[in-house]
Amino acid sequence: MSPTEPILVAHLFPKIEARLVALLRSLSPEDWRRATICPGWTVKDIAAHLLDTSLRRLSMARDAFFGETPENAGSYDGLVRFLDRLNADWVRAARRISPRVLTDWMEITSREVCAHFAALDPFAPAPFSVAWAGETESLNWFDVAREYTERWHHQQQIRLAVAQPGSSTASDILTRELYYPVLDTFMRALPRTYAQVDAPDGTAVKVTVTGEAGGAWLLVRRAPAWQLTNTEPASLAAEAAIPPDLAWRLFTNSFPAAARAAIETRGDARLTAPLFHAVAVMATPKNPPRNAH
Repeated sequence: MSPTEPILVAHLFPKIEARLVALLRSLSPEDWRRATICPGWTVKDIAAHLLDTSLRRLSMARDAFFGETPENAGSYDGLVRFLDRLNADWVRAARRISPRVLTDWMEITSREVCAHFAALDPFAPAPFSVAWAGETESLNWFDVAREYTERWHHQQQIRLAVAQPGSSTASDILTRELYYPVLDTFMRALPRTYAQVDAPDGTAVKVTVTGEAGGAWLLVRRAPAWQLTNTEPASLAAEAAIPPDLAWRLFTNSFPAAARAAIETRGDARLTAPLFHAVAVMATPKNPPRNAH
């Protein structure tokens, strides 16, 4: 089997960050208060979370200052609860900060984060593993790619909330250059998603994201695990095709149940069902996939 390729995205951070700052500077007072698809969070709350993401990254990964020690971080669920608390604490406190101050700080910290990522050796050990992919140790390229998806999908949540009919706001970062690396990173969650799904050796599932920014990914059972591969199998047991505007939501715990009919599936339904429980963010999926025989 051919291994999947590393995802190198450090050069994309200045572009995605510049678009975020430009977007925030264009918002009206009403826009900052708009609700988003992130439950309980407004546009301003998400922007504050992104600022916190940069500050924590610089503090921990660049400056080796960790502040709080995670409680029960030995388990995935324990780490999720710890991160949820940190996120909620910051967002609540940041409601005291004006949009202008928040955006100014975002611009400053974004430049520093971009410089930090650009200076890293992508194949050196990362300070944090990509737990949602089932890794206990990761290389920098994967940790940075994970961080890129965080920046991208939260910016897209803001864009959805403030987009006016007929504007390009909601599609500005759904480009091949900026969006495909997000999808490629998200797909690395599939082996963990399918970990408890039993199937004969060699069983193959193909996941396609349609549109110019999309692509196709192959998941093959090679006991005792599922693996992503670039090698085309002799046959497919199941296939799924996802529209590009829904693909990122599928992996970020924000997929609307009513949109499930928009995903075309073929073959063994037991092998496409787990896809709807994939999570490529630090969150616990609802109704984890059951074993498929």
